[in-house]
Amino acid sequence: MKVVAFNGSARKKGNTALLLSHVVAELEKEGIETETLELAGKKIQGCTACMQCFEKKDGRCAVDKDDMNGLIAKMAAADGILLGSPTYFADVSTEMKALIDRAGMVAMANDSFLRRKVGAAVVAVRRAGSIHAFDTMNHFFTISQMIIPGSSYWNMGIGLDRGDVAADAEGLATMATLGRNMAWLLKKISA
Repeated sequence: MKVVAFNGSARKKGNTALLLSHVVAELEKEGIETETLELAGKKIQGCTACMQCFEKKDGRCAVDKDDMNGLIAKMAAADGILLGSPTYFADVSTEMKALIDRAGMVAMANDSFLRRKVGAAVVAVRRAGSIHAFDTMNHFFTISQMIIPGSSYWNMGIGLDRGDVAADAEGLATMATLGRNMAWLLKKISA
């Protein structure tokens, strides 16, 4: 089993990465292979609504001048997908939104290849707006027919400056619970 985690923050090694690392640590304790990919520094653009993914049905986006098709292939090959984003104006980052839009369209156009994979969302937030960002990622999972594990609270950590979420004990505990629940669900589905 493998889970691929996508850090949608423009900052590498920031609060979103720290939160994701706590979920990933629990998955690895349970023997689940993980890979974390940073969207920062990648060349990514939004969906152009060309609909060629529905015509070609080759598991790829027709826009091939950026890094997106490699990311979509990682999603297709994984058993679980972990999305992490900071909260930007009460929603996900532009990089995360591009990933959601393009991967979602390609998956739908190709026999809903994300169907029945496990998906979980993690949000870093300074103060407010995290629920909307959390909902955006969960909407991607539900429209993709994925299965979402719960945790002990909504999957968010509070902090502004790099590393601040390390002081959010409840947020870190929520991430650990999420990782354990995601591992349990993956094992049940594969049994």
